[in-house]
Amino acid sequence: MRDLSTHLDDIRAAFEHQIALYGPFVFPDKVRADLSTEEDSKKVISDSPRVLSLITPPDIYERIEALIPSDSPMHSMTTLQEVADYVANTHLIELDKTRLNPVFGVGNPNADLLVIGEAPGADEDKKGEPFVGSAGQLLTQILSAIGFERSDVYIANILKSRSPGNRDPLPEELKAHIPILHKQIALIKPKLILCVGRTSGTSLLDIDSSLKDMRGIFHDYYGIPVLVTYHPADLLQNPNWKRPTWEDVQLLRNKYDALTA
Repeated sequence: MRDLSTHLDDIRAAFEHQIALYGPFVFPDKVRADLSTEEDSKKVISDSPRVLSLITPPDIYERIEALIPSDSPMHSMTTLQEVADYVANTHLIELDKTRLNPVFGVGNPNADLLVIGEAPGADEDKKGEPFVGSAGQLLTQILSAIGFERSDVYIANILKSRSPGNRDPLPEELKAHIPILHKQIALIKPKLILCVGRTSGTSLLDIDSSLKDMRGIFHDYYGIPVLVTYHPADLLQNPNWKRPTWEDVQLLRNKYDALTA
């Protein structure tokens, strides 16, 4: 658990960032004395990747892009189509060699809401599009129930290739493919993210937690609010989870309305 001094460092760094953009605040003498030099301030900011909502959106997406390995050709790409072409023609893991089609993502390239699943299934592998099977139909219904068409949002997966038997993605597979998602986020610039399924949530947030502990609250991802809920495929097997999922997506809609008002 982070101690109080670490939290205070994050707060100071965030204020220093705002000062650089908008001019000085008036600080009490004690706080002013603790803010140190400009060089130290920049170091605190660089050492604190999740400085929460005081960081402005351009810096958020620059930080997410910085998660991509420095030698990746994705850094020079400026459109989703360029990245999709790269994914289609590159084998990063063995699954990329056995897939029928890469499942890159679909939807509004400027969406304020990004929906992230875990990995494609057989239907998605055949079509090359995420969430097109029975679970996808349920996802469409869930989005519609809170006022979204599929074309309003962008939908992607952590893993872009189907795993045999729809097994859980391996850690090395997730590590190889998640930079693609980082690039997608950097280009789409969503204001809000919905992760469906535990693997989606833990992989994006880089935490080891149960779905029970993750859902029902907003997590901070470099300044972007993230909500984690059940995967639609799990709802087909466990209908009693539909009610808590409905509660989650109502929270999502309220947050979306607040962010886009």
